[in-house]
Amino acid sequence: MPLPRWLAHVNKRVFNPLMMRRRVQTVLIHVGRSSGKVHRTPLEAHPLPDGYVFIPLYGPRTDWLKNVLAAGSARLAVGSEEIELVSPRLVQERNIRSLLPRGATRQPGISDTSELLRMDIRR
Repeated sequence: MPLPRWLAHVNKRVFNPLMMRRRVQTVLIHVGRSSGKVHRTPLEAHPLPDGYVFIPLYGPRTDWLKNVLAAGSARLAVGSEEIELVSPRLVQERNIRSLLPRGATRQPGISDTSELLRMDIRR
């Protein structure tokens, strides 16, 4: 079960800007599907052999996820490097669990049937 939507609004308006000022390790750079504006969203990115997986804690209705799916691509800022990501698709947690790093813990509200965002590194 995803976390409540009201918490997503608090994070978007309060905590995300704080994290950006603190220069968190990974930031997803994506374009708004309606506005065309470039957005920077601090997210936990789990590396895979051919890309990354992101956990939408608020479910598949979250704005950053809809933006990435609509655009078909995004960039991931890891420190001072930017990585081009393509082929966004939703996958169930149970189908990708074995690919996640051993230290990756299951987030609150995430179950075997939760949908995660998987993207490939542009080659």
